[in-house]
Amino acid sequence: MRASPAAKVAAGATAVIAVLYIIGVIVFNVLFASHQTAQSDYYLATRLTAAAQDPAMIGHSATAPGPPVDDDDVDADAAPVFLWSTNAAGTVTAHSPGAPALPAGLLAAHAPHAGLAFTASLGPTGVFRLKLSRDGSGWLVAGQSGAGDAHTERLLLYAEVIAGPFLLLAMFFGSLVVGLRALAPVEQSRRRQLEFTADASHELRTPLSVIRAEADVALSSPREASEYRDALTRIQGESGRLRQLVDDMLWLARFDSRPPPPGDEPVDLVTLAQACADRFRAVGPAVTADVGTGPALISAPPEWIDRLAGVLMDNACRYAGADGQVRIGVRAQGNRVSLIVEDSGPGIPAEERPRLFDRFHRATEHGSGAGLGLAIGDSIVRSTGGKWQVGDSPLGGALMTVSWRHAQPHRPPTQRFTASGVP
Repeated sequence: MRASPAAKVAAGATAVIAVLYIIGVIVFNVLFASHQTAQSDYYLATRLTAAAQDPAMIGHSATAPGPPVDDDDVDADAAPVFLWSTNAAGTVTAHSPGAPALPAGLLAAHAPHAGLAFTASLGPTGVFRLKLSRDGSGWLVAGQSGAGDAHTERLLLYAEVIAGPFLLLAMFFGSLVVGLRALAPVEQSRRRQLEFTADASHELRTPLSVIRAEADVALSSPREASEYRDALTRIQGESGRLRQLVDDMLWLARFDSRPPPPGDEPVDLVTLAQACADRFRAVGPAVTADVGTGPALISAPPEWIDRLAGVLMDNACRYAGADGQVRIGVRAQGNRVSLIVEDSGPGIPAEERPRLFDRFHRATEHGSGAGLGLAIGDSIVRSTGGKWQVGDSPLGGALMTVSWRHAQPHRPPTQRFTASGVP
């Protein structure tokens, strides 16, 4: 089974986080160990300073109360500090009771000097951190077991090892969820593109098949001139349908590429609706206009709004039928202006309305909404800041309403209404 793109992205992100986590753990542990060592060295230095001021401390037990030593810097829970006194030859001459023996030649192996600090194994007692300070011709040595620090570092490492897998699992599933949500629109667009390609191929195949069939029949045997004319008339009709489909597809393709939109101008919906009604009265159904009085201005590209009105009227006339009714109206309410187109056709079922503006979607076999017209109209509405409302018309069919914010007139509106509004 192939992994989904979201799973691949989540796995890649988790792998990167895993590498960063390991690097972070290593760096943190090194810094933590260095901090522990620095604290031990400071603690040993304070004990050496106190012993230099009071040599009697060397003979005291390491756990016995000693002179006060800067309580803010001394950890009461720290391992006891043992003290040794050595001569110039490195021989131990005195040390704290209970202190482990220093191995022979330990100081000679480390070239003693004031402030020297190093880690060494003192036999069965384990690893100690040792620090030196000058004491006349000899040396004072302070030592503290590193077992406590090693135990703390092991606990920290165990916690990091245990927490790491849980962190990476949480990272993987979190990235997977985010990836699935982020890729959902992409996947939806991909599926819609595949559906559009399939639907477009089907829609284009039909007129091409008709043209091919008519041409084959016309050329199969000698015919009368009237028969050739009939065949050419049918071919011309299918060619017009084919060209309209191609033009619509090209328009949507250009629109989807988001080119710079035409400049917005004040558009009077009243004038537009009246012109659109006049243009479609010859189509077949009874077309009326209910536009009221006074201008109703919006700010949008005039060509786009003319195309939108043509799409809505063509769709309404197609499904109202030759004996039906179509009404186009304009209504102002508050600060919004609406363009309303309704018909007496079969209407749009409520369950089909969410997909009404999908490309090549047909609500019912005889219902409103098919092809690319409404998809083009929806692109125009969204790009001009309009809002759709789809409902049932008092005429018995569908009611399509688009509303925009009312535009204040800055200059006389420019109207350029042509037959291009007819899809």
